[in-house]
Amino acid sequence: MSKISEAHLPALPFPAAAIQAPDGSLWRNWQIQPADGPNGKDRKGVALAAFDTGAKPFSQGDKSTDQATVLALAKEIDQLQNLLYADGRFKLLLILQGTDTSGKDGTVRGLFSQTSPLGVHTVGWKAPTETERDHDYLWRIHQKVPGAGEIMVFNRSHYEDVLVPVVNGWITPEQTRQRLAHINDFERLLAETGTVILKCMLHISKDEQRLRLQERVDDETKHWKFSLGDLAVRKQWSEYQRAYENLLEATSTPWAPWTVVPADSKTQRNLMIATLVRDTLKNLGLRFPPADPALAGLKVT
Repeated sequence: MSKISEAHLPALPFPAAAIQAPDGSLWRNWQIQPADGPNGKDRKGVALAAFDTGAKPFSQGDKSTDQATVLALAKEIDQLQNLLYADGRFKLLLILQGTDTSGKDGTVRGLFSQTSPLGVHTVGWKAPTETERDHDYLWRIHQKVPGAGEIMVFNRSHYEDVLVPVVNGWITPEQTRQRLAHINDFERLLAETGTVILKCMLHISKDEQRLRLQERVDDETKHWKFSLGDLAVRKQWSEYQRAYENLLEATSTPWAPWTVVPADSKTQRNLMIATLVRDTLKNLGLRFPPADPALAGLKVT
């Protein structure tokens, strides 16, 4: 990614605190600091091995307590979503990326179990259709970004287009760099027009993935989740890790930074992301619209 001078950083319509982890916070240790920003200028690339997949930075030490906290956060997110919709100035795009079995579906269930479906929408991105392939690769993505007051969750995302084609050698290194630049520009457009982008890479170990895949094989009720193709992709584990490192390095920007979420523990994963979503919404300075003076003293009969 080309360097961006401080003078050319975008003027975001929402507080930077909504997306940038503050110094000394638990979040800060897991957020990829943008290489173009003052805190990332000395970073020597991104190494996923430096992030412990089994860590539980947001845990209170007891699983049942953590689960209760997730539920409480889900209820708080519901209240904040209502305020986000009433305010109408911003949109929230939550991007969940991760290898097979990293828990993207479970995260959606855990975070939004208490939220009205009227204000939260989810897209599970699959391989592009023939019509979608007739357009540029971001065409289908742009149609699904959130509207004013909405929360949109991407289960996988446009980042698949710099993962699968890269690992399988379908695009050249130059095309990869071009796509990464496209994505940065696309997300900058969204951010400058009021979309708050929260990007989470669900980080599990290879051994944890083995256990989860085996569980799907052993449990007949989970066979529908398993494909023999999952085993072929698993053989490319190292290649996918390198592709993730490359995209994290290139696309963690001041307007849309990445957070690596340790996800060997499902409860910890949900707790961390729920906390980030809650804090992001709280830091937007949301407010209800001014009271309508025409309603003063009105009595409904």
